[in-house]
Amino acid sequence: MTDQTHDPALQSWVESANEAGTDFPVQNLPYGMFRDSKDGRPRLGVAIGAQVLDATAAFGLESMKAVMEKPKAEREELRRRISRFLVTRDRGAESRLTPMAAAEMLPPCEIGDYSDFYASIHHATNVGTMFRPDNPLMPNYKWLPVGYHGRASSIVLSGTPVRRPRGQLVDNPAGPPVYGESRRVDYELEVGALLGPGNAMGEPIPAGQAAGHLFGVCLLNDWSARDIQTWEYQPLGPFLSKSFATSIAPWVVTMEALEPFRCAPEPRPASDPQPLPHLATGGEDAYSITLEVWLRSARMAEPMRLSRGNFSTMYWTLAQMVAHHASNGCPLRPGDLIGSGTVSGPLKENRGCLLEATWRGTEPIELPTGEVRRFLEDGDEVTLRGWCEAAGARRIGLGECRGVVQAAVAH
Repeated sequence: MTDQTHDPALQSWVESANEAGTDFPVQNLPYGMFRDSKDGRPRLGVAIGAQVLDATAAFGLESMKAVMEKPKAEREELRRRISRFLVTRDRGAESRLTPMAAAEMLPPCEIGDYSDFYASIHHATNVGTMFRPDNPLMPNYKWLPVGYHGRASSIVLSGTPVRRPRGQLVDNPAGPPVYGESRRVDYELEVGALLGPGNAMGEPIPAGQAAGHLFGVCLLNDWSARDIQTWEYQPLGPFLSKSFATSIAPWVVTMEALEPFRCAPEPRPASDPQPLPHLATGGEDAYSITLEVWLRSARMAEPMRLSRGNFSTMYWTLAQMVAHHASNGCPLRPGDLIGSGTVSGPLKENRGCLLEATWRGTEPIELPTGEVRRFLEDGDEVTLRGWCEAAGARRIGLGECRGVVQAAVAH
């Protein structure tokens, strides 16, 4: 539900927040952890234009987790308080600001657990067609959000270099493998969601309450080594092909900020099954978020856009992922991270990874320098961007998530 914090006419006394095209107007108010030069202590910040509001000093909030674990109603009231602070200037309010360029961004929270889903039917169909052209989707796909448990220890902040991994590689699907550097490093354009209050072990989260356990979203790049993945993923799924790095953006856009951009999921074909009762969230629990991928090689002066898609095309929603994750009684905790899986759409320009965009390397992409890319090369920088727009609402952004591929560690 929208309230006065979403009013597109709202203006902040922070002038940069009122500029056209900013990701962080006063209608957004995303959270992030940062450190400035004052005392070097980690602080909870709120992005406002080109500034960071010190929410630790202004509101006594010591960490992101302190907000995540609050019930949804309390998070909504806190958002209203922050909005009033940034709309109505109090004496000395400027002292709570740090220029974004001078703030050292930190991971948003300690992530205890990370699970990644496979929620785009367009992505799943494309990948399935490459490997199983006669049967691209497994029988379970339309009945539950397929996912796997990731590795929280390898989640890194945007800007952190990503080392090319080593692993077992095969030329023949039957083996034998050799151990070496991955030759097919890829990105995956995803939306990450950080979770809120959570549930007790053994107590599922009802589908109708799942949205209340979503705290906010960020851009997420699930780096993948496709050649390692091909050999290892059967029968238990990805392992070393994913656990070498996952990048996240520093700013977490709250579910409250996304309210004006909530929409109904795309209608399912009449031939598809409807979700079982424990996954039937009902209503409008999809979100219209435009997402882009940009690539810049070491030889390029400016980046090139590789794809643009929209998060509203996902077959399974974030709330359904939460409901499914907890449906067996699995305890979810504040700060847990879930990934949506690659966001792809029906068109070639919507494909959210190189595996799809180059169709497993058979349709290489030509860069402005004359270079071609089937998969990522050392020195390639990948940048994810995202924003929301809707009639009657102020545009808000998710910032960006960047990473540069570096050569594998020498052996």
